[in-house]
Amino acid sequence: MKVKREKIISGILFFFMVFVYTYSMQKSVGQETNSSEFIQFKGVVQDNNSKKTLEFASLVVDGTNISTITNTEGKFILKAPKSILDRNVTITYLGYYNKRIPLSSFTNNKFVIKLEESVEKLPDVSIVTKDPMMIIKKVMDNRRDNYYETPLIMKAFYRESIKKRRSYASLSEAVIDIYKYPYKSQPRDNVKLIKARKSTDYRKIDTLVIKLQGGPYNNLAMDMIKNQDVFFSSDIFDIYKFTFDKVISMNNNTVYVINFIQKSSIVEPYYQGKLYVDTQSFALVKTVYSLNLQNLQKASRFFVKKKPAKADVIPVRTNYIVDYRNNGGKWYFGYSRIELSFKVDWNKKLFNSLYHLTIEMAVTDWSQNLSKAHLKNKEKLKTNVILNDRASGFSNPEFWGDLNVIEPEKSIENAIKKIQRHLKK
Repeated sequence: MKVKREKIISGILFFFMVFVYTYSMQKSVGQETNSSEFIQFKGVVQDNNSKKTLEFASLVVDGTNISTITNTEGKFILKAPKSILDRNVTITYLGYYNKRIPLSSFTNNKFVIKLEESVEKLPDVSIVTKDPMMIIKKVMDNRRDNYYETPLIMKAFYRESIKKRRSYASLSEAVIDIYKYPYKSQPRDNVKLIKARKSTDYRKIDTLVIKLQGGPYNNLAMDMIKNQDVFFSSDIFDIYKFTFDKVISMNNNTVYVINFIQKSSIVEPYYQGKLYVDTQSFALVKTVYSLNLQNLQKASRFFVKKKPAKADVIPVRTNYIVDYRNNGGKWYFGYSRIELSFKVDWNKKLFNSLYHLTIEMAVTDWSQNLSKAHLKNKEKLKTNVILNDRASGFSNPEFWGDLNVIEPEKSIENAIKKIQRHLKK
């Protein structure tokens, strides 16, 4: 049992941090995308009553798989070909009614979308309240029916950032193609790098250089449905305690909210959080969770691959978000976000260093891979990749062209402006 649990844990930690004293410039990567006629729209999604902005809301152009997501400030960028301006855009957010707006009514800046919070009457869930494990079992049993059985090719935007306290030390962005295999199959999903840019200010990291290994594969590893050992393993009920929370609205349907926490008898660090399950299909549609940090010594070893001998690396906060989206009754992996904070204690130093790491990836378009095309080995992004040190793209406002990306937060915008000023010197 212990060996199996360690195997499961190693499969859900998503990435390693590499601590080194020196670094070398790697070969730049990236290629220009073919530009087409498109229009860019900008705006913000907010609560109709409180005016509070809604983070990670989804916007999908009806009749297509073109989509985007709002950032932590509720802002979005949506790029669409001029040929589909007669379509509508559907906006969805957990706990709110869907809203459909003609794309032609969008503007190129400060377009405000207001969503109404849903008030759902609690259905007859007596069987659920008594035994929420039945819901989890149905999620596991219905996995093949609820998710795509054909391979997909997804276009996705990826961003990773490292902050030392409040200042950005590294910022990386990329657009990738994901060759995603059916949920019922075993092959690992593969990634092809389309375009990327990165800038790192090593002066802000002092003598310690943090490099994130794994890139987009960290986010793909969070797909609980595809990677069953992440959470839905055979001994899930031995590890976790489940309780029923409430019923809310999502995509104009009702969703069960199930709380989970590792049992007190389990010593190894596992997770705690919430699972959101569609009441009709029993599909897992969203999960928000964090790692149990009560045992810091054991939790620390999962994140650090290499570190200086005179430093202790202590995780102080973890947060994980996974979203699935619906298309024609089938669900697919749509968004994931990892937030980690670490404290680095140096021997014989009075003050410690605090680092914040954020890694997010959003699927912006996709199609079924009916021909079962696959990547050649030389095209595949390696699973141990460290995104290259490259800053040139930050000086070009048209760098992404017609590709959909996540709108940067104000702090990221300020960091990009500093990078641009540095490049002009």
